[in-house]
Amino acid sequence: MNHRTQDGRTANDLGELREQAEHTRDELGRTVEALAAKADVKAQAEEKVAAAREKAAVAAERAKEKAVVAADLVKEKTAVATEQAKEKAAVATGQVKEKTPDPVLEKAEVVAQKAKTNRTPLVAATAALAGFLLVRRIVRGRRGRR
Repeated sequence: MNHRTQDGRTANDLGELREQAEHTRDELGRTVEALAAKADVKAQAEEKVAAAREKAAVAAERAKEKAVVAADLVKEKTAVATEQAKEKAAVATGQVKEKTPDPVLEKAEVVAQKAKTNRTPLVAATAALAGFLLVRRIVRGRRGRR
C-alpha cells in the first residue's frame, strides 16, 4: 500500500497515515471553530460590549484621578487665597483702627457687643427691613407698569 504524502515521500507505515489523518482532523477542527466563531454574531457582540465596558472603566478611572488632582489643586489655591485675604483684612483693620478716633471705636465696640448678646431681635429687625424693602420694590414696580 503505497501512498504519496504532500512532500513527495511514500507512506508505507499505517501509523504514519493515522498520524497524518489525526493532524488533518485537528486542522479541520480548528478551521471549523474559527468559522463558527466568525459566524457567531452574538458572541462577537458580547466581546465588543465587554471591550467597550473595559474601555469605559479605564476612562472613568482616569477621569476620577484627574478630578482628585483638580480638587487637591483647588484646595491648595483656596488655602493660599484665604490666607492672603486674612492678611489683607488684618492690614485693613489696622489701618481703620489707626484712622478712627477713639470715641468712635469705643462706641462701635459697645454696639458690636450688644449685637452679639441680642442676635434674635437684630435678625428679626433685619428680616423686617428686608421684607419692607421687597414689598416696596414690588409695589413701585406695579405702579410703573400701569
